[in-house]
Amino acid sequence: MDLSRYRRQMLYPGLGEAGQEKLALARVGVIGCGALGSFVAAELVRGGVGFMRLVDRDFPELSNLHRQILYDEQDVSARTPKALAAARKLRAANHQVEIEPVVEDLNAFSIEEFARGLDVLVDATDNFATRFVINDYAVRQGIPWVHGGVLGASGVSLTVVPGEGPCFRCLYPEPPAPGSVETCETAGVLTPAVGVIGSIEAAEVMKLLADPGSRNRGLLTVDVWETHFEVVEIERLSNCPTCGRREFTFLEAEREFLVDQICGSDAIQIVPPGASSISLSALAERLAPVARVSLRELYLEAETEGIHFTIFGDGRTLVTGADSAERARSVYDRFIGS
Repeated sequence: MDLSRYRRQMLYPGLGEAGQEKLALARVGVIGCGALGSFVAAELVRGGVGFMRLVDRDFPELSNLHRQILYDEQDVSARTPKALAAARKLRAANHQVEIEPVVEDLNAFSIEEFARGLDVLVDATDNFATRFVINDYAVRQGIPWVHGGVLGASGVSLTVVPGEGPCFRCLYPEPPAPGSVETCETAGVLTPAVGVIGSIEAAEVMKLLADPGSRNRGLLTVDVWETHFEVVEIERLSNCPTCGRREFTFLEAEREFLVDQICGSDAIQIVPPGASSISLSALAERLAPVARVSLRELYLEAETEGIHFTIFGDGRTLVTGADSAERARSVYDRFIGS
């Protein structure tokens, strides 16, 4: 990799040429290509990481564009999956970086394949369920990861280095009860808050790769509206189920139908149990008599009875137009099959 384009970055003593060379050899995984993922991926690719693998399950929507800086109105109109649209923009920013997009749901059954060969994982997700899976996997495998989250004008970041401090479950011993925490749908989100936390996550990744000793060792909390920054010390719990007792319950759950609302979207995601592979062309032929169908390269779109389906080759389906998760699962069973 030609390092001359990074000469101003290398002038910073904390990084230097030696640190830049480490970035060029690094392999980073960004989980989620929405608001935080846009900032994190853009800054790390422009900063010269050698390889980046991106994963996202969703498509850009018009309401995303105020905070998800890798997408534009054309991506929304074309219904380009976020991971693919992001990869295209990132390659245009820095052709030296190898970008590998993955269009799928990141969960306990897909994380091992996604994380294979990576040096650092970055949380740019919008839900606790995925974060607990990331934490279980990272602690089990000894891979550092950077957590980030934004809501309203506030955000947090925590850098987890297994064996050298607290893990995510030391901070959150158990997942919050459904409906007990705000979401971006109820509390909103400000673009500057996303930019600040995304930049901090990117900086933490650079530190982990170039100078691990300089990483943040507490929970950083930020409020951009009140201009408040604070680092809160987090203790490593000796009886932490994950890093203390090494119980990886979020990786070992039995596979069952997963039905969840995608934050920032009116789509409900349905993931069938077990590894599956379906013929999208055969499904399109089967649905044609009862639905309007459109077969794309990576997915099939079908619309019937006011319900819109986006179906991927592994059976994962996004259902739009249903007024509840129960309704989404019901029409999925009727038209796609259990």
